[in-house]
Amino acid sequence: MSYSAASQVVARQSEFFENRNVLIAGELNDTFASELLTTAQSVTVFTTNYGYLGDIEHHQAIDCHFGAELNADLDIDMILLYWPKAKAEADYLLSMLLSKFAAGIEICIVGENRCGVRSAEKMFAQYGPLTKYDSARRCSFYWGRCDTPAPTFDINKWFRSYPISIAGVNLTVRSLPGVFSHGEFDKGSELLLNNLPSLKGRVLDFGCGAGVIGAVMKAKYPQIELDLCDISALAIESAKETFKVNQLDANFIATDVYKNLDGPYQYLISNPPFHAGLKTFYTATETFINQAPQYLHHGGELVIVANCFLQYPPLIEASLGQCEVSSHTNKFNVYTAKK
Repeated sequence: MSYSAASQVVARQSEFFENRNVLIAGELNDTFASELLTTAQSVTVFTTNYGYLGDIEHHQAIDCHFGAELNADLDIDMILLYWPKAKAEADYLLSMLLSKFAAGIEICIVGENRCGVRSAEKMFAQYGPLTKYDSARRCSFYWGRCDTPAPTFDINKWFRSYPISIAGVNLTVRSLPGVFSHGEFDKGSELLLNNLPSLKGRVLDFGCGAGVIGAVMKAKYPQIELDLCDISALAIESAKETFKVNQLDANFIATDVYKNLDGPYQYLISNPPFHAGLKTFYTATETFINQAPQYLHHGGELVIVANCFLQYPPLIEASLGQCEVSSHTNKFNVYTAKK
């Protein structure tokens, strides 16, 4: 079995987890949780990533939880946190997880050095000691103990708000740490929204993030039946909050590409993700484009915005037969294709 560099470092420190009730959270992207079952007394996984939930939940001995916040009452004496690339998300996860357990809970933190895991010592200082025990494969491994009880967690305090004025619409965006366009409006989305077709029928905002694109579409075309989907629970929670503060309505779906979606749609609209961690990652968008015909009405339209260097036109042409650049800047293109 091939594990990530971070998990390989955790495996070198297995004595920390012997006969412990371990909660794993953060940027875990392999099945090392099942390997840890041979050492720990129990293993529980909390993830904000729906795709990872699908990978791990079939291991019946692992208790899995998905969401923007862990709400279950769990018997845990050790947390294993895989450090996320966004520092604000790491702070969010630490604050949220430590607030769920009594003082004295132990924690192990592991992550790639380039993801900023070295900042864990400073961030954890308010809770108690944190000591580096290992460094290998460009990763660092820390052990700590939460001696100072964490404050009660209130998710509402973690939303960042900012106004947008685009395509004749004025809205407030609300987003949680780790969500695309957290606290700022993406220029690609701006180009897309300024060049939308006249929408009608069922519309999907794929990879909705904080719900910026969906909210503008719904405000401008209130008659559409709108679904917003994302793989991230933090994104879904952010999009719900954006729609709530702007008094808009839609359906919100956590999914891995089309897994939980029921077509067909008149429009598939997206500023699709192409990053996973710190690596360029196209798989989800490739699947989204390849299977688009199965989720479009006859005459339905795919509309996406992407960085110019991304090679999406050949994928779109292979899927839908043709691809047009409907608008562009020196950095972004808006691609359209009809079924």
